[in-house]
Amino acid sequence: MTRPPDPRRRARWLKTLHEWHWVSSAICLVGMLLFAVTGFTLNHAGQIEAKPRVTSLRATVPAPVLQAVAPPVGQARAPWPPALQHWARAQWSVDTAGREAEWSADEVYVSLPRPGGDAWIRVGLADGEAEYERTDRGWISYFNDLHKGRNTGAAWSWFIDAFAAACLVFCITGLFILKMHAGNRPFTWPMVGLGLVLPALLALLFIH
Repeated sequence: MTRPPDPRRRARWLKTLHEWHWVSSAICLVGMLLFAVTGFTLNHAGQIEAKPRVTSLRATVPAPVLQAVAPPVGQARAPWPPALQHWARAQWSVDTAGREAEWSADEVYVSLPRPGGDAWIRVGLADGEAEYERTDRGWISYFNDLHKGRNTGAAWSWFIDAFAAACLVFCITGLFILKMHAGNRPFTWPMVGLGLVLPALLALLFIH
């Protein structure tokens, strides 16, 4: 003879699920809003006009700084020199630490991509003529790049991983809560099934 389910045990499980569910939802709230809004802007990127602002600056690297720059032997790519790091920070307030540069016989070039824009610095090794160009594509592009994790660095990549884990907890606990309430809510599983079937049909019928 099977024993009837213990209502106290069920209540404890439900309480635990609700606690995990609301904590994970609180952690995910702002991130969910960000990714939902940027999902819309990315999906309509062609209709949202962006007007990039380009800033171009020129300067001459002082001779003592240029003399401290030692081109790598037999390498096309090597770290951006510390002497130029300090000079670029003092001259243009640009942080180039840890960047890899492209070297040629007459110049060194460093690319400085970032969310929402790009930048680069070119320095002539013979005359010290330097050029800095920065492109800013606006806040929408900035948040779109955060959504894609484009040029965002390791810390943002870790945040996306942690956010994805919190979303999994939120969804899985929500699924178990649905299961425990499904007996009193007959439309529960048809709605869950619709959430599965609808995107699957759209993908099969309209994506080629």
